[in-house]
Amino acid sequence: MKLLSVNIGRPHPNPWKGLSSTGIDKRPVDGPVAVTAPGPKGTGAVGLAGDRVYDLKHHGGSDQAVYAYAREDLDGWEAELGRSLANGVFGENLTTLGLDVNGALIGERWRIGPDVVLEVSCSRIPCATFQGWLERDGWIKRFMQAARPGAYLRVIEPGDIRAADPVEIVHRPDHDVTVELAFRAMTLQPELLPRLLVADALIEEGKELARRRTTA
Repeated sequence: MKLLSVNIGRPHPNPWKGLSSTGIDKRPVDGPVAVTAPGPKGTGAVGLAGDRVYDLKHHGGSDQAVYAYAREDLDGWEAELGRSLANGVFGENLTTLGLDVNGALIGERWRIGPDVVLEVSCSRIPCATFQGWLERDGWIKRFMQAARPGAYLRVIEPGDIRAADPVEIVHRPDHDVTVELAFRAMTLQPELLPRLLVADALIEEGKELARRRTTA
């Protein structure tokens, strides 16, 4: 298990949400990249130095500090979409190889390289920017149906990472709530929401959805 690339965003116009810019246009970079916890959502800060988000309401902050997507899943989408998909094209900071990103448990921790430890916090939820960026009508629905969302991660131990760094799973919590299950629950299968409450590391928005469903 390793990083194929570390990807940093370039500002790109965002007509799909009526915002001045989006950071979804991420490209692989050479050399080490510093990873730190960015603090609360609302500032545009994310975990990787040189990157940022522009939709301050829905992205960024310590619970969504880093976004990872598996190269194997990008390859699957290449076959379905009939086009080449470069590392970073889904807006991911980390393109991984050999790591079951969607099968990762909420609260699972990864050591990347010698220093950095990240914790899985939630799944990615697709938005209008993602659909517009890929220029694919119906993309949000198709992405939801496939349930291969990729994972957001918190920074537990900061440090530097770079392409080819090994990834090691150093902790797996004692529950069965995977990234895929959390995604299904928060999108097309809300009947699954009560199952998420055992995942202590889930972001607060996900817990609140689960609590509402449980008490309704």
